[in-house]
Amino acid sequence: MKRLSRKQIMIIIGLLAFYAVTNFMINKNIIDSYLQLNMIVIGINIILAVSLNLITGFTGQFSLGHAAFMSIGAYTSAILTANFGQPFILSIVLSGAAAAIAGILIGVPTLRLKGDYLAIATLGFGEIVRILALNIDYIGGAIGFNDIPQYTNWTWTFILTAATIVLIYNFINSYHGRACAAIREDEIAAEIMGVNATYYKVLAFAMGAFFAGIAGALYANYFYFIKPDSFGFMKSIDILVIVVFGGMKSIAGSIVGAIVLTIISSFLQGIPELRMIIYSLILFGIMIYRPTGLIGDDKFIIGKKKRRSI
Repeated sequence: MKRLSRKQIMIIIGLLAFYAVTNFMINKNIIDSYLQLNMIVIGINIILAVSLNLITGFTGQFSLGHAAFMSIGAYTSAILTANFGQPFILSIVLSGAAAAIAGILIGVPTLRLKGDYLAIATLGFGEIVRILALNIDYIGGAIGFNDIPQYTNWTWTFILTAATIVLIYNFINSYHGRACAAIREDEIAAEIMGVNATYYKVLAFAMGAFFAGIAGALYANYFYFIKPDSFGFMKSIDILVIVVFGGMKSIAGSIVGAIVLTIISSFLQGIPELRMIIYSLILFGIMIYRPTGLIGDDKFIIGKKKRRSI
């Protein structure tokens, strides 16, 4: 195993210091509940964006069903914590596992498709999940699931966000990640070189779904209440916008995109009648003047930055 460089150690120390200082400010009520809410939302959005980028950016599979995996994780965690009184850590693991299984089930028959056809298939899957949730009374149906314990806090969000970034970063820089990148660039050439394209596409899809399920668990156990319409088509589009806005094939881009768009959305809540117009104009301007996203193809390595595509 490689030894950590001095810069990597400094980054780890900086993250721990950031967590400790933020936690202290929360305990002393310096950071109020509104700021905490936005911090939790930013963490959830980072997990969603980084996991979708693994599927869409790094593996080249255009998915519009990420919100469905989030909803599976959210409802799984809600059932386990509210109805069965299970520990939050168990509900997080099982929520991710349930979403990953769903990712495999939808991935095996559909990931032989490409481009728009795959997008339509995943969109259809998302609608199937939403309609099922609307008609299952056990999870509240159209009324929604109420009285979910609030276990999500700054500590859980920080740990799971950091873990998601580290795990996906290490995956894309491993042999398996390079196989996914080869599939993205030229699937036929990758298969000729011995890469099992179907296996790696399903693997990337399952991993992305797993982390989306974790994000759903954090969401459900913070907002007390969830309903099927919260995880519809537009939620998948919101996640995709963050990925494109920050930059495809860039983990740093997904992080920055999630932070920037969450903050912009928060500031625009005071003018709801103009919120979506201004939000759309900001995105339109960025896509014109920076079509590769805020970060683009910049590859951030812990401790240094290189300008190249993975």
